[in-house]
This record gives sequence, structure tokens and C-alpha cells, in this order.
Amino acid sequence: MKKISLAWQIFIGLTLGIIVGAVFYGNPHVASYLQPIGDIFIRLIKMIVVPIVISSLIVGVAGVGDMKSLGKLGGKTLLYFEIITTIAIIVGLLAANMFQPGAGVDKSKLAKTDINSYVSTAEQTESHSMIDTVVNIVPTNIIQSISNGEMLPIIFFSVMFGLGVAAIGEKGIPILNFFRGTADAMFYVTNQIMKLAPFGVFALIGVTVSKFGVTSLIPLGKLVLVVYGSMIFFILVVLGLVAKIAGFNIIRLIKYLKDELILGYTTASSETVLPKIMEKMEKLGCPKAITSFVIPTGYSFNLDGSTLYQAIAAMFIAQMYGIDMSIMEQITLILVLMLTSKGIAGVPGVSFVVLLATLGSVGIPVEGLAFIAGIDRILDMARTCVNIVGNSLAVIVITKWEGYKLKDYQEQKVA
Repeated sequence: MKKISLAWQIFIGLTLGIIVGAVFYGNPHVASYLQPIGDIFIRLIKMIVVPIVISSLIVGVAGVGDMKSLGKLGGKTLLYFEIITTIAIIVGLLAANMFQPGAGVDKSKLAKTDINSYVSTAEQTESHSMIDTVVNIVPTNIIQSISNGEMLPIIFFSVMFGLGVAAIGEKGIPILNFFRGTADAMFYVTNQIMKLAPFGVFALIGVTVSKFGVTSLIPLGKLVLVVYGSMIFFILVVLGLVAKIAGFNIIRLIKYLKDELILGYTTASSETVLPKIMEKMEKLGCPKAITSFVIPTGYSFNLDGSTLYQAIAAMFIAQMYGIDMSIMEQITLILVLMLTSKGIAGVPGVSFVVLLATLGSVGIPVEGLAFIAGIDRILDMARTCVNIVGNSLAVIVITKWEGYKLKDYQEQKVA
């Protein structure tokens, strides 16, 4: 009997979850039964992310060996991230101006959703500048940073520790072997957890559909279409062009990451696929030093889907309230989003928090977010996929930029 591949198992779980959610739409008991299953799966993934990032980074950085090479890698990575996320914001603004998703929307027919859960987080981050972000990269207590899952301090410590291991030469070999073994063991654990992915997908999508249904999309259908259309355009055209320049094919990359994209779309969380993305990029021929540095850093600085969505959502609310934003005001919005989207990366519900912290500063009513909060999960699923493709492509680009060659894609096909 032929074994069903993981991709098909996840797809079956996705389909069954949609059916169950549609059949029991509006039934609160569905969430009480299915949510714990989804939560357990998400917690299992979060459990392994930090150990994988730390061990992979230490091994990778120790392999690079010197601060000069690492600084060069970091500079190229951050430059690439800034360029691509800025393009994402511009694409979002162009799409919003072209299709006007908020024009003519009757606010009285939209369901208003409570956004208080995001407000307190936004208030704490409104005064959070880029300088604060840079200062907070350096941890005062690495154990506390690990406990809180603060990725940037973890990356900083791991890089410094990896350089230290490289600097002490032979004395560092036992330490390096320990972390190499830890990384290998954690990737094994990842593969075991991924066997539960179809159940997690079934539960999470079932809860989503049972809560919102299809009817919730109708009043805001134009916004959903513009967001999804813009993200497809961004992946195929913008990232496709970047991939072509790097000597790779974006369609091949999407096929190679099909399992992770389905999982990321369903869970609306890039974090769920971080370990597998790192593993697959290494199999593709990307050096561990580049993979282990670029992907975790990208989760804070290269959220292409999130920044694209934020630009469209901001313009949607302005159009809904009849606010005509000038070119200069839109340029101001680009500059503000470039800063705020980086300054509070890693916060739960980050796209909503960024918008709450941003809209008031460019004269757009923050209250408008309450009208799209109800479908944010549907939009979050799409922007997660863009984030995954964007970060994976970033590894390929930096690998080529550093002068490495990738393996033949055909050798990397997975069952």
C-alpha cells in the first residue's frame, strides 16, 4: 500500500477541517473540542524553535570563524531585508490606490469586533523607537530572553558564543560537537512533531471556519481579494524577479516548500515552519552559517507579507472614512511603516499592533481596525505564506551573493 505523503495528509486535514467548520458554523462547542488539539500542536512547534535556532547558529557561526566575515554577511542580509520590505509596502499602496477596496464601503453593515486585546500592547510600543530595538538586541539575562522567546537577543548571544567557540580553537571542539549533536537531535524531534501536522491543521482550520464562516467575508470581500491578489502578485512577480536574478525559479521554490506553505497558511504562523525551512534550505545547499542566521533574523526584519498587508489595511481604512491621502502623506506612511514594522517585531498579533501604533500618526482613525479585525485571521493566513516564501528566498539570495552554489533542485524533491 502506497504511503500518503505529508503534503497530502496536511491537505486532507485542511479539507476535513473546512467541512467540519462549515457544517458546525456558529456552534461554540467546535472550538472547545478542536482548539486544544491545535494549541498542543502550536506549543510543540514553539518548544523546539529556540533550541534549534541556538544550536544551529552556534555551529554555523563557529564555522564562519571570524567577525569580519560575519559582519559582511549581516550587512548584506539587513540591506536585502530593508529593500524587499520597502518594495512590499509600495506594492501594497499601489494596489490600494488602484483597486480602492475601501471606497463605498457601508460601515453600518460591517460587524465591529473588539480590539481591546491589541490596544494595551500598542500603547506600550508607540514610544518604542528603533534605538530601543537596537538596545534590546543585547540581552541582560540570556535565560530570561530564552524563556520569553525573544529572538533578536537569542540571535545576538548565539552569534557571540559561536565566535567565542571558534576563537578558542581545539578547546572549543567538544562544545561544537555538543551543539552539532543538539541540532541534529532537534531536527529529528521536528520530523516526529510534523507527523502530527495534519491533526493540528484539521483542528485550527475547523475552529477558524466554524467561527467566521464564508458569510463574514462577503462585506469585506473586495479587501480580501485585493490582499490575496497583491500577495500572489508579490510572490510571482517581485520575488519571482529576485529569484530569477539569483538564478533560481520561484515556482520551483514554492513546490519545494509546499508542505510548509500549507502548514503555515492553516496555522497562520510562520514560527510553525521555521525548523523545517532551515532544514530544507540546508538540503538545498545553503550553508548552515547563512541559513541559521538569515531565517531567524528574517522573522523579525523580513516580514514581507505583513508589511504589504499593513499598507493595504491602512489605505482601506482611510478610503472607508473618505480620507484622501496625498502622495506626501503616503510617503510618510511608507517611512512610518518601515520603522514600526521592525521596531516591534515578534509581538503577538504584530500586524494589528503595528497598525494601531501607526495609523494615528498619519491621520487615519484607529477605530477603523475594529471593522476588519473579524477577518484578520483569514488575511493573516495569506501574509504568513508570503513571509515564508520571502525568508526562504532570502537565504538563496544571500547564499548566491556569498558565492556559493546550490544543489540541483531535482535532487531535493520530497515525497
